[in-house]
Amino acid sequence: MDQRLHFITLATRDLDAARAFYRDGLGWEANLDVPGEILFYQVAPGLLLGLFHADKFAQDLGATAAPAPTGVTLSHNVDSPDAVRSTVDAMTAAGGSVLKQPQQGQFGGIFHAHVQDPNGVIWEIAHNPGWRINDDGTVVLG
Repeated sequence: MDQRLHFITLATRDLDAARAFYRDGLGWEANLDVPGEILFYQVAPGLLLGLFHADKFAQDLGATAAPAPTGVTLSHNVDSPDAVRSTVDAMTAAGGSVLKQPQQGQFGGIFHAHVQDPNGVIWEIAHNPGWRINDDGTVVLG
């Protein structure tokens, strides 16, 4: 198997709240929006984030209920501590809840914060001066 992902799909209890948060609040444009079913956002070359209505997610699995994501954080890296703060402000204004205010991290020399979207998806907004993201999307650590 090639070492890559094409879709990250999360069960979402309230698809309308997700749409309002990502589209209306953050200004993201959906790659595909099927009301009452699923939203897809292009988040990187060759990678889509899917927000699948929890009932449809469970139906697709052949389960009675969709499992809740646990131990998952989606991370968005920015160029400065001020960009961390402004991104957190934008996410909060869009309906997100701050779980961890912008601050120096305990690990890896980063400045970061954690914000939860209206459906419980946890985002880390971070600035790490020791990392970089190349124009082709490759992440260079250290």
